[in-house]
Amino acid sequence: MLSLTLTRSIFRPTLARSLALRAATLHTLPDLPYSYDALEPHISAEIMELHHSKHHQAYVNGLNAAEESYVKAPSTRDRIALQAALKFNGGGHINHSLFWKNLAPVKEGGGKLKDGKFKAALERTLGSGWGWLGYNSKTKKLEIVTTSNQDPLLTHEPIIGVDIWEHAFYLQYLTSIWNVINFEEAEARFTEVA
Repeated sequence: MLSLTLTRSIFRPTLARSLALRAATLHTLPDLPYSYDALEPHISAEIMELHHSKHHQAYVNGLNAAEESYVKAPSTRDRIALQAALKFNGGGHINHSLFWKNLAPVKEGGGKLKDGKFKAALERTLGSGWGWLGYNSKTKKLEIVTTSNQDPLLTHEPIIGVDIWEHAFYLQYLTSIWNVINFEEAEARFTEVA
């Protein structure tokens, strides 16, 4: 039977090795694939710069700090206590890194959904109908739900209904972000998993 000390030395890397490994894996703020003003007039340069260089950078800093604390944590209990910070900051970093690629300047195809596998899947899945913010009385939570055609929302208590039939789009129904959505990136992600 292995002693507790021997077991710990086998399964837990030394602090020096952990710190060296940590230094090689610091997370950094990714560059945007476009300039801060490239999404104007739909999203201002000021908002993009603040969102990217301050907000996203805070998640990167928080993730690096949480990982450093994790490596230095003296006990399993201390490492478990860091899980929320790792998830929150790691999720913020991962989500924002994907988000920047979800957007593209209009002159580079932003807002243009071309015919293809992704568009067909969107139309098949969403089609015409309604988008809802509904209250689920079983879970006691607000949830986003869609219904096809003119089907009413029966599974939730309707809170907000958004008409997603084609005629709504003719009246500039959607918000400005749809003018800069990078549908090519969405197509690539969809093709990778579908």
